[in-house]
Amino acid sequence: FQKQVCNDIGRRLTVLEDAWAQGKLSAPVRKRMSLLVQELQQQHWDTADEIHRSLMVDHVNEVSQWMVGVKRLIAETRDLPTGETDSSADTETTAEPTTEPAAEPGQEE
Repeated sequence: FQKQVCNDIGRRLTVLEDAWAQGKLSAPVRKRMSLLVQELQQQHWDTADEIHRSLMVDHVNEVSQWMVGVKRLIAETRDLPTGETDSSADTETTAEPTTEPAAEPGQEE
């Protein structure tokens, strides 16, 4: 993707990472974000997008600062050729939601 898009996604995911590390995210948000990461790892873009939308509807105040970055990440990685995402999906197995999404944009620069 374009460098500006990567930088925007990175900034927003940093907000997510900080909120996660500081314990500011509720259990339902953490659980759904873990599920979203698993779907991204498996390249299930539609399911990841559904999880994203449900978080925006059910927890808008909690996720609004960083969820746009997650949405853009889903959209940008969905548009990549299949071979571009295969290696990261096969090798990244962490359950930490901030690790996997943040790794994707950096790999594509």
